[in-house]
Parts: sequence; C-alpha cells; structure tokens
Amino acid sequence: MTQMPGLLDTEAIRKDFPILDRQVHDGRKLVYLDNAATSQKPRQVLDALSEYYERYNANVHRGVHVLAEEATALYEGARDKVAAFVNAPSRDEVIFTKNASESLNLVANMLGWADEPYRVDHETEIVITEMEHHSNIVPWQLLAQRTGAKLKWFGLTDDGRLDLSNIEEVINEKTKIVSFVLVSNILGTVNPVEAIVRRAQEVGALVCIDASQAAPHMPLDVQALQADFVAFTGHKMCGPTGIGVLWGRQELLEDLPPFLGGGEMIETVSMHSSTYAPAPHKFEAGTPPIAQAVGLGAAIDYLDAIGMDKILAHEHALTEYAVRRLADVPDLRIIGPTTAEDRGAAISFTLGDIHPHDVGQVLDEEGIAVRVGHHCARPVCLRYGIPATTRASFYLYSTPAEIDALVDGLEHVRNFFG
Repeated sequence: MTQMPGLLDTEAIRKDFPILDRQVHDGRKLVYLDNAATSQKPRQVLDALSEYYERYNANVHRGVHVLAEEATALYEGARDKVAAFVNAPSRDEVIFTKNASESLNLVANMLGWADEPYRVDHETEIVITEMEHHSNIVPWQLLAQRTGAKLKWFGLTDDGRLDLSNIEEVINEKTKIVSFVLVSNILGTVNPVEAIVRRAQEVGALVCIDASQAAPHMPLDVQALQADFVAFTGHKMCGPTGIGVLWGRQELLEDLPPFLGGGEMIETVSMHSSTYAPAPHKFEAGTPPIAQAVGLGAAIDYLDAIGMDKILAHEHALTEYAVRRLADVPDLRIIGPTTAEDRGAAISFTLGDIHPHDVGQVLDEEGIAVRVGHHCARPVCLRYGIPATTRASFYLYSTPAEIDALVDGLEHVRNFFG
C-alpha cells in the first residue's frame, strides 16, 4: 500500500503501549482492533497510577495531613484537566462517576426526582434513538416505567443513519429530554447534533449526549454542542477503568436533586434532614475513584500532547482505507455507513452466512482481536435482521498493516469455513 496522508507516527506511539508488544497463540503478534470496547493504556498512565498509590494514596477532601492534601490536589487537578479537555465553562460542571453508564443513569434519576420544570412524569415524553448503546436505552426505559412517561425514538435508515424525517413529531411540546449518541459504537455513524439540539431547544426539552465513542477520537467542545449534559468514559480514551464523566450545565446541576446519598455530598446532616454540597460534590457520594481520576488526567495529558485533531485525521485515513479494503472481501457486508465520511473508526460487518462468533474465534487464532455480538446495541441488529456482527475498531496506535492483517485473516476465515 502507498503512504496515506494524515497518519500519526504510530511507530513512536506504539512504544508507549507495552501490551502492543504481546504475542499470543504460539508467537503470533497481537493485532488489537477492539478499541471501541476499551483502549490500551500508555506507560504514562500506568506510571501515574503506580506513582499515586506509591506516594500519595489517601482519601480526599477530608484530611489535613500531607498525603490527604496531595491526593486532593491530584484529584481536583484531574477535574481541571477534564474541564479544559471538553471546553467546559466551569470546572464545577464536571462530575466524576464510575463509567458513562452511571453518568446516564444519574441524569435519568435526577429528572425523575426533579421539581418542575425538569420533572419527567406521566404527562411527558422521553426521546432516544434506535442506535443507542443499552446504557442509553435501559435507564430511560426504567424512568418511563417508574413515572409513566412515554418513551419514543428515532428509527434508522437502511444505510445506518438516523431517520429524522419526522423530527417535529417525535420531539414535541411534551418532550422533556432527548438523549442520543454522538458516535454510534456499532454503526460508526456520527450523528447530526445541530439539527436535533435545535429542535429540542424549540420545544424547551433538555438534551443529553452520550459521547463515549467521541471523546477518545475527536475534539469535544460541550459549549459548541449546546447540549445540557454530556457523558463519556475514561477507559476508552487511554485512561483506566472505573472512571466516567458527566458534564452538565451549572444552573441545572444547582437545581436538580442528587442521585446518590452519603458522605462528601452533604453540607449538613441531622436525624431529621440533610442539606447538600454544591455541585459537583453533590453528585459524588462517598469515596470517589481517586486513582482512576488521576489516571484519566494523565490520559488527557497524553492525548493533548498528540492533538485530538491529529488523532481524528489519523483515524479518518485508517477508516477510509479499511472501508476500501473490506469492500474487496467477498460476501462481506458493512452494517452502517459504507463510506468514511461522517463516521467514526468502528466498522461492524457480517461475512456471508458465517456466524460472527465463529469469525471472531478464527481471527483470534490468527492473533487478531475484534469484537463480536450485539455490542450492547441489540435493537440495531434487530433492525437489520442479523444475529450479530463482527466489529473492528481503530485508535491512535492502529496501523494500515493491521487492517491488512484483518483482511488476510478474513480470507482465512472464508477458507476455513469453505
């Protein structure tokens, strides 16, 4: 293949990721193409976690001894880094959770317990889409069941886009919240945020965006999105597991009730009642994920040093190449957009009548790690009449050679199954 413009210096970057040197299955070089599930971690993040536990480990916000003060500074410093990373107007709008699922559940529960004008009840409607991850479906189903609200959703076109032809009907004066994914984890589709937000604002509905597949791969500006809430997770963006983020507009966080109760989120407590600390601490009950936040801060430092614009360009070039190469594989059908435009770096596909689990198992024997199954997006599989898909997903350390290895591996799969 010829050299493609826009690629990062992956040879240098890959040296930062020890796991990419692994060999599996009798000396086969690991080809890691499961980045939409979780990314690998650079030494800089691993070192930050190790250094925290070796030198600074203490609980935060409570102690006056040196370790507690240093741990607090590191934890709150991570909040500053996240706020800058997403261009938040205030650091107090950044809430740490354990993952994006908890962030989305936090929003759903706040709205179920809120006073007017935010309360979701039996007279109101919730809008999501058919391409959502289960984490952005189930919390809203639970809220609808608990409150009697009506759950509605946008369907999908045959080419993996949102069908917004009935947007004025789906989002109407009864709509309280519109929650949708920025980049689909199964289809790779980048959704038209501006059109959805504009319609939601016309009817006074709140907007929540699941940016779990966006934050690792492209510049994320919460002010430009004009949403009310944005959720994402750390482990998909070179950070550790156990840390997620919810950004919310400050005036909303001040007005909405807490999701979890306990230590740290309170102002005063008596046996009769309690008052709550200001945001973000109102939403961070108990001991928070301190080390994980420090690790996420180190991951943001790492990504910022490379540049999110450069990461986006790198992945676009890889995706363009992958779509072109996969088009030459007999019987392969991409589920979702079949061009590199307006799509992320996750490509799901079927291979003739071969079950995706069989595809994944044979690829694994070749050292190629992909994802198989519903990808926590079963409604998408139902929409397209397929049992599951195989998904290859790329990141800043992925290379054209790994895409070539995938294509060669798929040829081996076809030969294996005759």
